[in-house]
Amino acid sequence: MTADDFRAIALSLPEAVEIGHMGHPDFRIGKKIFATLGYPDDDHGMVKLMPDQQALFMEKYPAIFSPSKGKWGLGGSTLVHLPKAKPKAVRDAMILAWRNLASPALNAKLG
Repeated sequence: MTADDFRAIALSLPEAVEIGHMGHPDFRIGKKIFATLGYPDDDHGMVKLMPDQQALFMEKYPAIFSPSKGKWGLGGSTLVHLPKAKPKAVRDAMILAWRNLASPALNAKLG
């Protein structure tokens, strides 16, 4: 998976926008970040999952998903290793990250 593939998945979600933040792109619903690119380096993205969701993705896809460092990782911030990532796995994780922050009305748009 490339950064452009990751970006395309993020921007395919209803009302998702890309905004630069701290030197790398992030993807938001309103003011809430659900994913980023380029952290901690160009081979990674991040999806903001709940800790239990993070654990499931890390168990199922250990070569793709890992926790971010420190408290961010403990809170569900999950790194995506792009060179090993499979589009379906990333899309599934990205949808969960988006759903975690989207309003009920916006969630209904995704089905």
